[in-house]
Amino acid sequence: MLKKIALFMLVAGICTQIFPHCEVPCGIYGDSLRFSLMNEHIETIAKSIDQINIIAKEKQPNYNQLVRWINTKENHANDFQHIVTQYFMTQRIIAVEPADDKYPKYVKQITLLHQLLVEAMKSKQSSNAEIPEKMKKLLHEFQHLYESKKSN
Repeated sequence: MLKKIALFMLVAGICTQIFPHCEVPCGIYGDSLRFSLMNEHIETIAKSIDQINIIAKEKQPNYNQLVRWINTKENHANDFQHIVTQYFMTQRIIAVEPADDKYPKYVKQITLLHQLLVEAMKSKQSSNAEIPEKMKKLLHEFQHLYESKKSN
């Protein structure tokens, strides 16, 4: 019987996909974790770009490693974009009418998020080390503006 339970748990664990957020306003997930994850994704993108540039300059590049770093960069950029769109743009940033006094802040937040999405897209298209640096600055600016919402 114990073997059956263990097998069931193993199969259930393999067959179950875990999603970072379900879009139900449950309040379980926190903003600070999202910012931490986004910073981690940027750091991984930066490291991937560094490694890609190092490998590409070698006389005999290890193409397997090169492809792995490119895939890593792509995956982390996709995960970053997912947090921006599925967490912040659809769940956390509340749309306001142009007549509302909070409208300028809303526009600035959406603009920063859009710029972050574009920079993440650019990171997938090139190995320019300036892109993750720009992402860091934009994310810092967005986080500062976003966290000031409690004072508005």
